[in-house]
Amino acid sequence: MKNRLEYILFVGLSLLCKILGLKFSRKLALALAFFFFHFLPIRKKVVFDNLEHAFPNLPENQINKIAYGSYKSFMFTLIEILYLPWMSKEEIISSVKFENLNLIVDKEKENNGVILLSAHFGNWEYCALSGGVQLNKKFSVVVKSQRNNLVNDWMNKFRTKWTNEVVPLGISIRNIITVLHNKGIAAMVADQRGSEESIKLEFFGRRTSVHTGPAVLALKINSPIIYGITVRQPDYTYKAVIDEISKENLPDNFDDKVKVLCERMLRYLEEKIKQNPEQWFWMHNRWKH
Repeated sequence: MKNRLEYILFVGLSLLCKILGLKFSRKLALALAFFFFHFLPIRKKVVFDNLEHAFPNLPENQINKIAYGSYKSFMFTLIEILYLPWMSKEEIISSVKFENLNLIVDKEKENNGVILLSAHFGNWEYCALSGGVQLNKKFSVVVKSQRNNLVNDWMNKFRTKWTNEVVPLGISIRNIITVLHNKGIAAMVADQRGSEESIKLEFFGRRTSVHTGPAVLALKINSPIIYGITVRQPDYTYKAVIDEISKENLPDNFDDKVKVLCERMLRYLEEKIKQNPEQWFWMHNRWKH
């Protein structure tokens, strides 16, 4: 019953976004951000704890500004995702302006598959959707299943609306390996906390568990690692620069190679977050262990 009620609310909000249109729905996002930040502060303590540790030299007013900005960014993303059923192919193409998008095509020609990473930054769903449509290529998007199976099915329906397919993370890593062995593009969001048993690396000055999967796959299959992070612009479009994470000059030992490659990915992500900190998902307890 709980899942069904959540689903009805989710679909109802999506229909409301259709009625309002995306422009006015973003005004709704601002109202929701104000409400949740000031009156129903879900995960607000986590946000401030993360920010105060990540930016210890920033004054309180700047920390508060970034925190409130992160709520607004999340609500913009939520509203844009809710609007997905009503978007045309032309709209999803124009929503993201890529720089160096052909790097994916060039790396695909090396026939080792491509690992395409993003982060919970800007609108990561638009990044995969628009990139696939603009290149007219299938991105095999690795997703973690939602607790609510009805919402999960709704999300996956629109993740696969055009060129992409969904690869559930929970089934088996063999699915991702198969994509890469078949010279495909495996797209995943890889900025959340790793398992407690995973390696620990410095991220914004604190040690945290790190997902090693992308690095391990890149080394074993010789797949390139490419990062694409969408940055929201003042006109609500997104800009995404496509960069490759270097695998040059790695240590000889395999475990050390994994560690250094993970460090390079973390440093890249950290620099992107520092440039637009309000657009990252600070609500996640990234430093729990």
